[in-house]
Amino acid sequence: MTPEVARRYYLDAMGITAWASRYQLPNALPTEACEWDDTPPEKTPPRDRLQAVLDDAPPPRKEAKPAELSTPSPEASPLSVRALLGQAPPVAEPPVKKEAVSPAPKPTPATSAKPLRFALSCMCIGQRWLSLHPGNITPKEQQLLSNILQAASIQQGELPSIMLFEWPPMANAFEVAEPLEEAREGLSAFIEGSASRKGWKLERVLWWGEHETQQTDEIWQVLNVQQTHSQTLALPIWQGPSLAGLIQNPQAKRELWPALNVLGQEWQTLEKGPSSRD
Repeated sequence: MTPEVARRYYLDAMGITAWASRYQLPNALPTEACEWDDTPPEKTPPRDRLQAVLDDAPPPRKEAKPAELSTPSPEASPLSVRALLGQAPPVAEPPVKKEAVSPAPKPTPATSAKPLRFALSCMCIGQRWLSLHPGNITPKEQQLLSNILQAASIQQGELPSIMLFEWPPMANAFEVAEPLEEAREGLSAFIEGSASRKGWKLERVLWWGEHETQQTDEIWQVLNVQQTHSQTLALPIWQGPSLAGLIQNPQAKRELWPALNVLGQEWQTLEKGPSSRD
C-alpha cells in the first residue's frame, strides 16, 4: 500500500474527509498517482450499529449481597487451610485500644454585618487644613463657617468647594465582615485621592461636630481619634461644636472665641514657616 493510500485510510478512520484535486492548476506539481477505491462504503443500518454498541459494552457488574460480604467461604478461610496442612492456628493477640481522637473543631464562618451609613461634607482651607462636617452642610452653616474663619484670620473670601463623601458608595451595599474597618479605609482612600489630585498639603483636620446623634458618633469612630490625632487620616484633629448648634446658641459662639483665637495664631505661625519661629 502506498503512503498516500495509507494516509487516506488513517484520515477516514479518524473521521476526517480527504480531498483530492481534480484539475491541475497552472505551474502546480502533478498529483501523485495511487490506487484508490472510489466505491462508497456500504451504510450500516441503525439497528446493526446499535447492536454493535451493545455487544461492545462491558457486562454489568454484579453487586455482592450483604451476607456474601460478611460471611467468608470455607474454602477460602485461612483456618481451614491450616487445618488441612496440620498447622495450629495462630493465637490471636488482644486488640490494641485506640485512643479516641476528638475531631478538629470546625472553623466558624465569619459573621457578616451591615455597613455603616453616613455622609460627610469636606472642604480644604488654604490647601492646608481639612474641614469636616457631619451630613450635608446647609447654606446657613456655610455662611457661619465663613464668618468664623474670617474672624480668626484663617480664611478670607469665599469658602472653597465642598465635597460630599457618602458611605457606602453604593446604595444597595452587600453585607460586610468588618463595617468599621472598611469605612475607615474608604474615607482614607477618598481623602488621599482628593489631596493627590488637587495638590493639598494637609496639616490638620477641623471637626465641627459634637456627640449629639448616632451618625456623629459613628463618624467620630471612623476618624479613630486618639489623643487629638486621627489615626485614619494620620493628621492632628481639632474638635469644635456643631455649626447647627452655634446658629441656635449665641452663648456658645462667645465661649468658642478663645479657642478660635488660638487656632488663628497657629494658622499664622504655620503659614510663616519654620524659619520665622527660630
